[in-house]
Order: sequence, then structure tokens, then C-alpha cells
Amino acid sequence: MENEISSKSTYRLLYRVKPFLAVTFLQFGFAGMDVFSKVALNQGMSNYVLVVYRHAIATAVIAPFAVILDKKVRPKMTFSIFTKLMLLSLLEPVIDQNLYYFGLKYTTATFAAAMCNILPAITFLMACIFGLEKVTFKSIHSQAKVVGTVATVAGAMLMTLVKGPVIELIWTKGRNNQGVKGGGTNINDSIKGSLMITVGCFSWACFMILQAITLKTYPAELSLTAWICLLGTAQGAIVALVMERGKTSVWSIHWDTKFLAALYSGIVCSGLAYYIQGVVMKDRGPVFVTAFNPLSMIIVAVMSSFILAEQMYLGRVIGAIVIVAGLYFVVWGKSKDYKSGSPSTDGQMVQDKQMTDAGSESNENSTSEVITLNVSSRGAATRDEQINRQRDQLLV
Repeated sequence: MENEISSKSTYRLLYRVKPFLAVTFLQFGFAGMDVFSKVALNQGMSNYVLVVYRHAIATAVIAPFAVILDKKVRPKMTFSIFTKLMLLSLLEPVIDQNLYYFGLKYTTATFAAAMCNILPAITFLMACIFGLEKVTFKSIHSQAKVVGTVATVAGAMLMTLVKGPVIELIWTKGRNNQGVKGGGTNINDSIKGSLMITVGCFSWACFMILQAITLKTYPAELSLTAWICLLGTAQGAIVALVMERGKTSVWSIHWDTKFLAALYSGIVCSGLAYYIQGVVMKDRGPVFVTAFNPLSMIIVAVMSSFILAEQMYLGRVIGAIVIVAGLYFVVWGKSKDYKSGSPSTDGQMVQDKQMTDAGSESNENSTSEVITLNVSSRGAATRDEQINRQRDQLLV
């Protein structure tokens, strides 16, 4: 009995922790993409070609699983669903990623990741507009979500605008970043990159909201991911052919960092990311998924100091602390909403058991009543037969 209770409590704990682990894994994946993509772009890879190769690889990896595993749950394709899929593949794979890679060219990996922290705020506002997020300003939980969202944006801006003194880390001593392209030292490049990343984040937020809406009518996450990657590959190829016309050399790829960036981004940040986002989003909503986005910036800042020799500044550290605090507020507010909005597993089981017991009792009562009626009716019929027989004998 004790083992059964402990196993149930362990399962319940894993069930509650699973969404947090999933979105944290996503942020580690996005952080790796920022670093690998920055290296590939610095080596001259076209951002348009990177987008095409990335989603072609994602399609090849995800499509077989979608065909096999979603066979029973995949709904029929309709014109409305296909239109949403076309729009989804345009918003994120084509518009957002091309603009983000452009911004990454003009800035640093850490700067680009920091700018993406406006995503939770944009998603939060859009989710409120479309009714996917409930906000009651009298509720402390809603206030925590609002304050946390503002804090994440403020922390991102602090990381971006305030440098402060350089923090010498053990692994950065004696190294310099003079050879790193796109360091973001030019103010014009920084402004240009910031604008591109901001527009890309708006497109990304639209993608998250539309994905949450599409999952209500097309609840097959793997198939949805495969369609987005496939259509994104086709649309991205059209854009790449137009923008890189006459440049056949940009399509050549070898076993180098460029191929690694496309392979990693395709499998982790397109294939797995779209699927995990969809699964978590169905349960927790788009705001919960994007609220963890600031973690990526912290991971990128550390990885960039290792791989790209980017310097760590005090302003970035303070901004990271503010972002983590804001993230805590958002997660706390969302967790309270989740608890209040859905019944507990035990309560649901008790209700189901009570309904089952009540149903079985009513069935037993109705059965006994039927049997009693049948017996009484049979008894009445027997008495009538006896009276008729006696009457016939007297007449004879």
C-alpha cells in the first residue's frame, strides 16, 4: 500500500515538473542555435539558405514519426486548417527566422538573445487580446504575471543598454574578441539589428498565438510540426531563390560549421521545438512557453564567452538577475492559475468513483424493480389462469 502511494506521488510530481523541464530544454536548444548560427553566419553562410536547409532537415526527421504515430489522432485536412498551416509556416520559419538571422549578423549572439526577451511581453498582450490568457487585476496572481512580464523586458533592456565594467572570467583572460564579426560595436548596426529582431519577435508571438488556436482544431502535434516544416521549406526556398538569384555558390554546403548549424537548428530548434511547444501549450498556454525565453539569453551569454570570446559585463549580470526574478513571478502566477483552473487528479478520481458507484447502485435498484415487477406480473398471470380453469370446470 505504501509503495503504491509513493509511486502515485512520484508520478504526480513528474507530471507537474514535466512542462518546466520541457521548456527549459527548449531554452538550452535555442541558446545552442544562437551560437552555432552566429559562427555559420560569420563564415559567410546566407541566412535565407540556412532557413531552407534547417527546415528541410526538420521535415525529414519529423515526418516519419508524424505519419506513424499520428495515424489515429490526425484529423482530416480542411481548407481552414491548411490556411492556418500556410500562415504558421510563413510567420515563424520564413519571416521570424530570416529577420532574426539578419539581426544576428549585425549584432552579437548575446545581444540578439537579449532582444528576444520582448517576446513574453508581446505574447502576453496578444494572448489577453485573443482570450487565451485571463487577467484579473484585482487578483495577486494576475498582478504577478504582469509585474514579471515587465521585469523580464526591463532586465533585457538593462542587459542591452547598460554595460558597466568588464568582468574577467577565468576562461576569457588573455583572449580578445577583435576577430569576431558583427560584434555590434557600430551603433547603426545595433539599431538595424534591433529593429529586425523586434519585428521578428512580433512575428514569433503571432506564430505562438496561432499555433495555440490551430491545435484546438488540429490536435496532432507531430503532424502539425511536420506540416509547418514542410511548408516553411517550400516558402523559404522561394524567398531564397528570389533574394539570392544568380548566386549558386550560396547553396553549396560541406561537412563544416555551416552544416552543423543547419543540422542542429533543424532537429532541435524546429522539429523538436515546434512539437514540444505544441504539447506544453495545450496544457499551459502560450504565455507559459514564452515566459522561459529569458533563460536562453543567460545561457547564450555564458556559451558566447567560451566559444565566441564575447566579454561579460556587469550590466548583463544585473540584467540577468532581474530577468530571473521576473521569470519567477510569471511562473508563480501561471502555476496558481493552473491550480485554480483545473481540478486535482485525486478529486477527479473521487468524483468519477462516486458517479460510478451511484450509477451502479441505480442500475441495481432498477434491475431489482424490474425483477419484482416481472415476478408480480407472473404471479398475477398465474392466478388469472387458475380462476379461468375453475370457471371452465364449473361450466362443464
